[in-house]
Amino acid sequence: MSQSNKWIWATLAVVLIAAGVIVAVAIRPDQSPSSAAPAVETGPVSVDSAELTFTRLTKPARTQVKDGAGRVLAVFTDKARTVRISGPERTFTEPRFTKSSVTTDAWIRLAPNPWKAGAETESWFRPWLNKAVQDDSKDALAISMDYLDGAPGRKDAKGRQYAGDASFGPLSAADPDGRAENSDFYDYLGVEWDFPDGKHERPAKDHFRSLDCSGFIRMVYGYRMKYPLRGTNTKGAGLPRRAYAIAGFGPGALLIPNTGRAARDYGVLQEGDLVFFNHGANAGPSIEHSGIYLGVDDTGHHRFFSSRVKADGPTFGDFGGESLLDGPGYWSGRFLSARRI
Repeated sequence: MSQSNKWIWATLAVVLIAAGVIVAVAIRPDQSPSSAAPAVETGPVSVDSAELTFTRLTKPARTQVKDGAGRVLAVFTDKARTVRISGPERTFTEPRFTKSSVTTDAWIRLAPNPWKAGAETESWFRPWLNKAVQDDSKDALAISMDYLDGAPGRKDAKGRQYAGDASFGPLSAADPDGRAENSDFYDYLGVEWDFPDGKHERPAKDHFRSLDCSGFIRMVYGYRMKYPLRGTNTKGAGLPRRAYAIAGFGPGALLIPNTGRAARDYGVLQEGDLVFFNHGANAGPSIEHSGIYLGVDDTGHHRFFSSRVKADGPTFGDFGGESLLDGPGYWSGRFLSARRI
């Protein structure tokens, strides 16, 4: 890597204090690397003309991209648009609800097309990857943090709040958990929405600034990252509305099929994957809850984001049940399926 390119990576060393997102501080080119900041040398700034190596992997079928020094730059999964980019290391914390933290060099971006074997020869690939490895804007993981407890409000050019602390839903005596579901991204925003599959929705005033579990996923990947969305629970282009529909016939690559038994194949997971759970009165194959996989925490457990009643909104903490896919907790025993969109 040239000295100018090293300097560009070093200038990306930013601490994102909002909502507990911390990017590991990078070092100047004249400093020696330390174990606390390994991310400054994760990849070249430009891959336009770099020598790249492409390796096909299985379970799931995917393509691993390495630079000339053998460093992994990105992983593209067949049928999926989400791409794991190796970038500056970040540590995610949510101190109100957990003592655990997750440190990762994964940045989850959306490619313009679902991946297929050999797509590295297509015209879009090099320009897109070149931009992605330099991109320091918020990815799926950082965007997820925008809705946790205490996250600051953010407004767009029209003055509409698109980020900030989200509730799960309004208090409801009729709901067994005490808060009503059916809070989608347009409820949080307070706007009407026309979906490509013909569904027109109006926001419910009492669901303003609220996101249920699948509404949270649709806010992160759909509204914020522009992944296509459906207004109905039908198969087709885009994410359906409910968790069971996304899990059962949503787009992308099915990583862990729902067998009705607790899933334990954690090795297939990648940060940003969608994870699905039984949340009914009795354990079984039905899916009523969904989340976004964050990564392995500092205790070695697989941790996820989801919007839940007791935490009153999105969290990766442990209030009302540990946000873990493994271990003896409630959610790990009801983890059934995973999908990469």
